[in-house]
Amino acid sequence: MELSMYNCVICRYHEIATKGNNRNMFERCLCGNIKHLLADIPDIQVRRVRGRVWVERSDKGVFPSETLERIKVALRRAFGLESFSPAILLAPDMDVIRETVVSNAQKIFEGYSSGVKFRVRARRSNKRFPLTSKDIEIDLVSAVAQVVGSDLFIIDLDNADITLGVEVRDEFSLIYFDTYSAPGGLPVGSNPRVLTLLSGGIDSPVAAYMIMKRGSATDYVTFHSSPYTPQETVDKVEAIAALLNTFQTKGTLHVVNLLPFQKLVRDCCSERMRTVLYRRAMFRIAEKIAHKTNCRALVTGEALGQVASQTVVNLDTINRATDMLVLRPLIGEDKLDTIAIAEKIGSMELSSVQVPDSCTVFSPSSPSTSVPAGLAEKEEEKIPEYAKVIDDIVSAAVAITPQDGWNIK
Repeated sequence: MELSMYNCVICRYHEIATKGNNRNMFERCLCGNIKHLLADIPDIQVRRVRGRVWVERSDKGVFPSETLERIKVALRRAFGLESFSPAILLAPDMDVIRETVVSNAQKIFEGYSSGVKFRVRARRSNKRFPLTSKDIEIDLVSAVAQVVGSDLFIIDLDNADITLGVEVRDEFSLIYFDTYSAPGGLPVGSNPRVLTLLSGGIDSPVAAYMIMKRGSATDYVTFHSSPYTPQETVDKVEAIAALLNTFQTKGTLHVVNLLPFQKLVRDCCSERMRTVLYRRAMFRIAEKIAHKTNCRALVTGEALGQVASQTVVNLDTINRATDMLVLRPLIGEDKLDTIAIAEKIGSMELSSVQVPDSCTVFSPSSPSTSVPAGLAEKEEEKIPEYAKVIDDIVSAAVAITPQDGWNIK
């Protein structure tokens, strides 16, 4: 609801509140992330007040509508927040609260003719305040009725069209009318950094998003097979990484040409095992990059049974190529659920662009769905100087920081 008096934004968290003695660290991390997300908005400050995080202007003034919209876009990307509300910060005085509500009453009900479901929700942590929470609610409903008429609205405490929220604390009070959802989870940076194997498909961007939601910032590694794959293959993944970076501090994209290894597999190994051998090499390369960049785990978009390389046997064989922890947030997800998340975060449109990827180069006509680890190792022994090939590919990797510019709708 667009009012002209919003001078702060109240931010609410949920999971952080369960963290006990560690809560202070999570709150600091959350505030740091919000400051980062709002860094391009001038004269904004973020602070903590008793279980809440606040966004306000440095001069405590009213937000211009354009600034408020930019804040709302940014906070929808703030992991750790459950919801937020633009609010009016007032003195903890009932007359001031009532006067402010009355002065905005016509605007609150603008566009409604009759039968509006309305409620007031009041919270009073200031126990010296002369009215109870229930008394505040009754007082404000009566005040609104005098301005707009009692026939315009009905009281509905469970399914209201309009909710007037009021908080009364020792030093101040708050009034708000809208509550916006945020992604929840834990603030990025509250867990160690990880490295996501990022392709141009639907799944791996969603996996990166989900792991960020659990508090880990992520770097990315992607594979191409130039000149068999075009520059657009890398451009597409860079655009996806740029989108994902709008949810976190900047993640680096490591671009790796897998073609030298793929040629050796083509020339030396069983055709049906190519996909599994490619994936084992990708994990080894990713592990080396992760160690160099202080990433503590690998992340993939693999889901059980989705393709030939993601059967139980093949996942086990691929996993044995690395000693590093591999996180698979989508392992039991339905594809439709993954698509829904991709659409929500904005990656679906980018993932839908059709360009070749490295997995299609020399791909087998009939890939094996069950390659035992021992058999994969025997195939790898056929590749001359296997370890040196992997090291050379890692040395040739290019690290870039994808540029911003993707907005979440």
